[in-house]
Amino acid sequence: MSLLRDHDLARAFDHASHTYDRLTSLNPGYRTGLLRSARRLRLPDDGAGLRVLDLGCGTGASTLALLRAAPRARITAVDASAGMLRRALAKPWPARVGFLHLTAEEVATAGEGPFDAVFAAYLFRNVTDPDAVLADVRALLRPGGRLAVHEYSLSGSPTHRALWTAVCRGVVVPAGTLTGDRALYRHLRHSVDAFDTAPAFADRLTRAGFTGVRAAPVAGWQTGIVHTFLARNGSAAPGERTR
Repeated sequence: MSLLRDHDLARAFDHASHTYDRLTSLNPGYRTGLLRSARRLRLPDDGAGLRVLDLGCGTGASTLALLRAAPRARITAVDASAGMLRRALAKPWPARVGFLHLTAEEVATAGEGPFDAVFAAYLFRNVTDPDAVLADVRALLRPGGRLAVHEYSLSGSPTHRALWTAVCRGVVVPAGTLTGDRALYRHLRHSVDAFDTAPAFADRLTRAGFTGVRAAPVAGWQTGIVHTFLARNGSAAPGERTR
């Protein structure tokens, strides 16, 4: 099993950043899945007056999903990879979207927050200590704040695991090899195999102190492979409007 962590993983993303958008565009439903997960935050009034953190923004695909789901929110997007951030910053953004070069572990001590919502796409299986990052997320969220995690987390079904293995062997790793990023895409394959199943990650969120935890599958071929996890930092704030 070839897992990359911390600086090694950030360097691998740096190297892959120039082809990352092109490769992910070949994945049917990649961007629509992110948008669906961002919309599942159900932020009121298009996010007006709210601060939202995009934790692990990559080249900005998740940031764009948040912007479409909550076009009036103030969004702070962070990532550990300087190369991925350069790609994100090269795209046009409104003034209410800002980017920072920080690891997930650094955000809590960087003076950012508090936030009304946190969106984390393809992040938690890549961090060394997911429980510590979840604790940091809770510290960054206002009481009643919302969390949406969009993640490769297998359902637990042998069929879904076999499909993931077949897609990686036949498509993901060969495509990554062609771009010179075999190590990163082998990491993708094995990090999903090693990560929590969807029920296990939901339990992890509950143990971390989040409430109202639920998991929702994405559509298309990734059903049972990618899930949206939704939770709150305690109960809804008094007088908060929900949809």
